[in-house]
Amino acid sequence: MSKHSTVNTVTAAGLLVTLGIIYGDIGTSPLYVMKAIVGKQPISADVVLGGISCIFWTLTLQTTFKYVILTLRADNKGEGGIFSLYALVRRTKTKWLIWPAIIGGSALLADGIITPPISVASAIEGLRVYNENIPTVPIVIGIITALFIIQQFGTKFVGQFFGPIMMVWFSMIGTLGFIEMLEYPSVLKALNPYYAIHLITQVHGGFWLLGAVFLCTTGAEALYSDLGHCGRKNIRITWGFVKTALVLNYVGQGAWLMQRQDSMLKDMNPFYEMMPDWFLIPGIVIATAAAVVASQALISGSFTLINEAIRLNFWPKARIVYPTDLRGQLYVPAVNWLLMAGCIGVVLFFRESSGMEAAYGLAIIITMLSTTSLLSYYLYMRRVSPILIGLMLVLFLTVELSFLVANLDKFPHGGWLTLLIASTLIALMWTWYEARKIRNRFVEFVKLKEYLNLLRDLSHDFSIPKYATHLVYLTSANMRDEIEAKVIYSILQKQPKRADMYWFVHVDVMDEPYTMEYRVTEHIRGNIIRIDFRLGFRVEPRINLMFRKVVEDMVRNFEVDITSRYESLGRKNLIGDFRFVVMEKFLSFENELPFNEKIILDVFFFFKKISLSEERAFGLDTSSVTIEKVPLIVNPVREVNLKRIK
Repeated sequence: MSKHSTVNTVTAAGLLVTLGIIYGDIGTSPLYVMKAIVGKQPISADVVLGGISCIFWTLTLQTTFKYVILTLRADNKGEGGIFSLYALVRRTKTKWLIWPAIIGGSALLADGIITPPISVASAIEGLRVYNENIPTVPIVIGIITALFIIQQFGTKFVGQFFGPIMMVWFSMIGTLGFIEMLEYPSVLKALNPYYAIHLITQVHGGFWLLGAVFLCTTGAEALYSDLGHCGRKNIRITWGFVKTALVLNYVGQGAWLMQRQDSMLKDMNPFYEMMPDWFLIPGIVIATAAAVVASQALISGSFTLINEAIRLNFWPKARIVYPTDLRGQLYVPAVNWLLMAGCIGVVLFFRESSGMEAAYGLAIIITMLSTTSLLSYYLYMRRVSPILIGLMLVLFLTVELSFLVANLDKFPHGGWLTLLIASTLIALMWTWYEARKIRNRFVEFVKLKEYLNLLRDLSHDFSIPKYATHLVYLTSANMRDEIEAKVIYSILQKQPKRADMYWFVHVDVMDEPYTMEYRVTEHIRGNIIRIDFRLGFRVEPRINLMFRKVVEDMVRNFEVDITSRYESLGRKNLIGDFRFVVMEKFLSFENELPFNEKIILDVFFFFKKISLSEERAFGLDTSSVTIEKVPLIVNPVREVNLKRIK
C-alpha cells in the first residue's frame, strides 16, 4: 500500500495512534489556559464565561474549520505541514511564497522550545497542592533531560504507549469536567458567542486576554504537520472525541471558578483544584505522562521540519539518523541537543509555568498566518472561487490578526525570547537559500558532447596512470547533456584522471515527499554514463547505497561490465574499484562583491564549514571519496594596478 493511500484509511489502531501522535500539545492546554486567563485578578463571571466562550469558538473556527476541514485537504502525496504546503505551491515559481514558508517554519521551531517546559512544568506543579514549597524546577529539568537522551534510541517502544496514554488522558479530563459541570450547569451558557464578544468589546482589558485564550489552539499546526503519520480521516474522527473532552474540561474549570467569584486564584490551578483529593496523585501522574507525550510529539516534529528544510535548501546539511524501521521516524543529533539546551534554558529562565505562558504563543500565531497565506494561494491554484477565498481570508485574518495583536502584549514578558529565536532562524534559512542562488548563478556549465571523444581517448591513454576503474562525480547540472566546467577541468587538467568508466550522478529533490526514482543516460555505452536520482524531500539521499543498487540492476540487465580491468584481477572476475569525487567550493579571494552578497556568502560558508560535509550528507563511503577544493569566483577582480619598475 502506498503512503498516499493511507490518508483515507481508518482503522481502530490508526485512531489510537492518531490520539498518541498529534494531540499532545493541544491536548495538554487545559493544564494552563484557564489559569492564564484568570491571572492574578479577582475571579469574575465576565472573564470566566467570556474566556470559555472564546476558547470554544477558537477551537471551532481556528482548529476545526481552518485546520481539520480545510487545511487537511492540502496534502502533498499524503504529507502535511508548512514545508509540504510550500512544496505544493512553489511549482508556480511565485517568488514571494518563500517568505511565509521560511517565516512559518522558523516560528514553529522557535515556539516549540517552550512546549516541553510549559507542558511538563504545568503537570509537575500539581504537586504543590500537597506541598506549596516543593522545588519543581529540578524535577522538570530531569524529565526533559531524560526525554531528549532517549531520542537517540528511537521511540518505537515508547510510542506504542502514547495512544493508550492519551486515550486515558482525554477520558480523564472529559470526565472531571463533566462532573464539575453538574455542580454549576448554567456555565454551559458560555458556549453562546455573545459572551466572547462581550469580553472582547466591553470588559476592561478583555481584548488582551486573547493572548491567553490563544494557548488553547497552539497545537493546531500539529494536526496538519502529522497528516502523513495518521491520515486525514483518522484525524477528523479523533478530533470529535478530543474536542468534546477539551470543551468539557474547560467548562468544568469554568464551573469551579464560577462558584468562587471575587476570590483570588493565587497559586491555585483550577485544573487540579476540581480533582477529588483521592485522585490527585493519579491525576498528576497521568498529566505528566500526557506532557511527556506532548513534548515527544514536538521533538519528533522538529526533526521532520529540519529534515524537510535541508532537502528544500533552507538549512545547512546535518547528520540524520534513522533509529528504527518506522517510516518517517528520524533523529537529528545536533537539533536534539540544541533543543534540549533551549528547553532547559527556558525552565531556568522562567522557573514557573505562569512565566512561560507569557512567552508562549507569540511565534506560533505567525506560523498560522503563514499557513493562511500559503493555503489561500493553494486554493487559488486549485481554481477555487476567488469570492470564497476572499471570505476565508477575511475570517481567518480577522481571528489571527486579533490574536497577534493581543499576543504582542507578551513581548516584554518573555515573548521577545521566542521572537529572537525565530528571527535568528529566519535569517539563517534566508541566508542559506539566497547564498545557494548566488552560487548557482555563477556556476559555469558546458555541453558534455563536446568532451565525449576526449574523455574516451583519455580512458585508453596508457601513458597516464589509471586513477580508478570507475570514477564517479556528483554533478549539480540539471540538464542531462551538461556538466560543470569544473568537473571537466578536474578530469582533464587539474590532474588527468584516467578511468575505464566515468559516471556522473545528479540528485534532484522533488516536491513530492517519498519519490524514489532514477534514470540512466548512456552517453557512450560502457564508458560514460549519467544517473539522475529523483528523491522526495523526506527521503534521505543515501547515494552510496542507491548507486550500488543501480549498478547491480545494470549488471543484471547486461548494460555494464564492472569486472576489474586490471589483467590479474579481471581473470579472477573481481569487481573493479569505484572512486567518488566531490567538488567542494570555497569563496575565493578573487572576488569583488557587493557588501550584502559578501555578508550572505560569508555566513553561508561559515555554516557550511561547521555543518555536515558533502560526502557524509550524501551517504558516501568516506574510504572511497576524494574531496577537491574548488574556488568560487562569483565576481572576479577586473583590474590589478601593477607597475613595472626597473
